Amino acid sequence: MRVVIAGGHGKIALLLQRHLAGRGDTPVGLIRNPEQAATLRAAGATPVVCDLEHADVTEVAAHLDRADAVIFAAGAGPGSSAARKDSVDRGAAALLADAATRAGVHRYLLVSSMGVDDPPAAGTDDVWAAYLRAKRAAEDDLRGRALAWTMLRPGQLTDNEPTGRVTLTRHAGRGAISRADVAHVLVALLDTPGTAGKTLELVDGPTPIADAVQAAHA
Repeated sequence: MRVVIAGGHGKIALLLQRHLAGRGDTPVGLIRNPEQAATLRAAGATPVVCDLEHADVTEVAAHLDRADAVIFAAGAGPGSSAARKDSVDRGAAALLADAATRAGVHRYLLVSSMGVDDPPAAGTDDVWAAYLRAKRAAEDDLRGRALAWTMLRPGQLTDNEPTGRVTLTRHAGRGAISRADVAHVLVALLDTPGTAGKTLELVDGPTPIADAVQAAHA
């Protein structure tokens, strides 16, 4: 399976790429900074320099040639402005969807966030509120497309060791989840086409990942 991952230098993306490469798949990571290419190669991925804030759909679609799926795991990152939350977390996600449609890539996984169902509460930090609005807008945009999309909303992200056990459901409640377990869940979702059209929250839990994904498919 050839999988193109936007935000290829992110923590989740690097773990995902190692997992995919380790089982014989071909991960391709889109990165903005060419200095990150060596890190992706070490993870078993093919790096492609493509700035999704400035690229056009034709350029991005060319990078999706022969891909079986795309995963949007990009984000503006800590310290970024509210404007960049919109241009990356919403705008780049929509651009990737446009490119996937043009390239004939039907499967699209979006790494979103818990807490986007409701408007940001009064007093919420402006940048965090912009992030939540951008993620919600990215989800709403994707739902209107003829793609086999799945929205994954992780809880609070940690760098803990993976447990391989999660809660994965439409409403999981507050909780944390390791980035490593998020990466494993993304791979399991790729392997389960029946999860298309699902919006799933993810936190630590008692259920083995394979069983949790199968239950989400039901």
